[in-house]
Amino acid sequence: MTELTRRNTMKLMSAALIAGVSISTLPRKAFSAGSITVLNWQGYGTDEAWSLKAFTEKTGIKVVHDYYSSESEMLTKMRTNPGAYDLVILNAARCAQAVAEDLLQPIDFSKVPNASTVDETLRANPNFSKDGKGYAVPWVWGMTSLAIREGMTVPDSYAVLADPAYKGRVAMDDDAIINVGVGALMSGQDINDPKDLAAVTAALKSIKPNVKLLWSTEDQWNKSFAAKEFDLSLFWSGGSVRSKRVSKLPVQFVVPKEGGVGWVDGLGVPTSAPNPEGALAFVNWMIDPTFYVEWATKIGAPASSNSAALSALPADDLTRLVHKTEYLKTTSFVSGIPDDRREAFNNIWQEVKAFYAE
Repeated sequence: MTELTRRNTMKLMSAALIAGVSISTLPRKAFSAGSITVLNWQGYGTDEAWSLKAFTEKTGIKVVHDYYSSESEMLTKMRTNPGAYDLVILNAARCAQAVAEDLLQPIDFSKVPNASTVDETLRANPNFSKDGKGYAVPWVWGMTSLAIREGMTVPDSYAVLADPAYKGRVAMDDDAIINVGVGALMSGQDINDPKDLAAVTAALKSIKPNVKLLWSTEDQWNKSFAAKEFDLSLFWSGGSVRSKRVSKLPVQFVVPKEGGVGWVDGLGVPTSAPNPEGALAFVNWMIDPTFYVEWATKIGAPASSNSAALSALPADDLTRLVHKTEYLKTTSFVSGIPDDRREAFNNIWQEVKAFYAE
C-alpha cells in the first residue's frame, strides 16, 4: 500500500534472516548468461538464501541483488542504470509510471507457466498493462480494512468507525492515502480519484468522538491493542496475521461490504535487461506454490497473487483465512496518484487530524 507498510512488513518478516545478507553495490552492466540481478526492497522474499540456493541448483542461474529504500529511488535506479537489472519488484501504483517512461518490457507470459493460475482480478489491474500487453506479473498483495477485538459484533461497513457505541475506542492509521481512501469508500467514491473531497473530509471528521489513537507502526498498534486502549481500528491484513500468530492478540480482521483498500506488487523486466529469459524463469519460481508455501509458513509472507499458491497453504493458515480470494472482487487497489491530487489528500488528512486534536 504505502512504503511505510511495506518497510514494516519486511522488517518483521525477515529481520532474522537479512542480517546475513550484505547490501550489494551497484551491479555490473555485463553479466554471464547464467546470472540475473534483481532490484527490490532488502529482505522482501526474493533474497531468501534457501530459495536462491534451490533456484540456482535447479536452473544454473545465479541471482544477485541490489536494493532500494523507497519507490522513488527504485525508479531513479532504473533510469540511471540501463542494462544493470534483469528484474524489478514494483508496486502497481508505480508500474504505470515505469511503463510510461519505457522502463519495462512486455511480459512473455508463455515463459511464466505459473502465471496461468494468477488471479485474473490482479492480472487485469490497469496499472500492469498498456495497449493490451502486460508489463508485470502480479506477485503479492494485501489490504487495509477493519480489525476488531474478538468477541465483539463483526461490523459490515466502515460506517462503524463513527458508531457512538465505539466512543473513544477507535484507532486510525496515520496515513493520508489510506484515510482518504476509506473516506471515499464511506461516501461512495473512487479511492484514487474522489470527486467530492468535501464529502470525504466530512466522513473522516464524523469519526472524531471515537478516535482514541493515531498509530503509525505495527509495534505501536500491537502494544496499544494489548493494553486495551481501543477495540476497533483500521489495520493491515498482514499485520493482523502477525498480531494474532506472533503476538497472540485476540484480533479479528474484517473486510466490510465496501471492500478493502488494497495494494499489489508485481515482478517486471526492465527494457534493458541483459538476461530477460533468466528473469522470467525467476518470476515463475517466485509465484510457484512450492516456494510460496515455504516462504509463508516458515518466515511469513503477504498474500500470493497465485490462487494455486494460496490454496496450497494449510486450511487453517491465517494468511489464507485473512486473504480470501473473494475479497479481491471488492477490494479497491491504490493506483498512481498525480502529485497535485496527492497534495490534496495530504491536506485533507492534516485538516482532519487538526480537527481530531481540537
